[in-house]
Amino acid sequence: MTQIPYLTPLSDAEQRAAGLPEIWPLALADRVRFSELDPLNHVNNVAYLIWFETARVSYFKQINLSAYKNAAVEPRIVIRHGEMEWLQEMRADEDYVIVSKTIAYRNTSFTMHQEIWSGGTKRAAFTCVIVLLQPDGSGRFPLPEPLKAHFHTVDGVPVAQE
Repeated sequence: MTQIPYLTPLSDAEQRAAGLPEIWPLALADRVRFSELDPLNHVNNVAYLIWFETARVSYFKQINLSAYKNAAVEPRIVIRHGEMEWLQEMRADEDYVIVSKTIAYRNTSFTMHQEIWSGGTKRAAFTCVIVLLQPDGSGRFPLPEPLKAHFHTVDGVPVAQE
């Protein structure tokens, strides 16, 4: 998979070449680094959470939720709940792909699902509920209509959500 660019959104063709069983709205490739290994010589559990966060930030930029440049006007993005599933260990120098999409939403929150794939095998999954708050933290921030439209047309969230 080394011909696939790292930390750059993958095209549909690149996702297929990486062996993903389906096309995702966002897929990022990378490689396990030595610093991410634990004393047992496999990827430390916290590294997976960092990888998922890296993909979420890229996803938020892609959907124009936040550019992470103006905290005075952009909503605060808070993970309210997260559930991690470690499925198979990973080791040094493995190529992997992190995939991300929204699977549901409400008025001020949405649920994201992310997976890590390597060698044609799902290695980990993370599902989280993300709440948007006002920039000053004073209350909830409603999901903008263009964001909801993206969830429907790109991520495939069913229309009857609200």
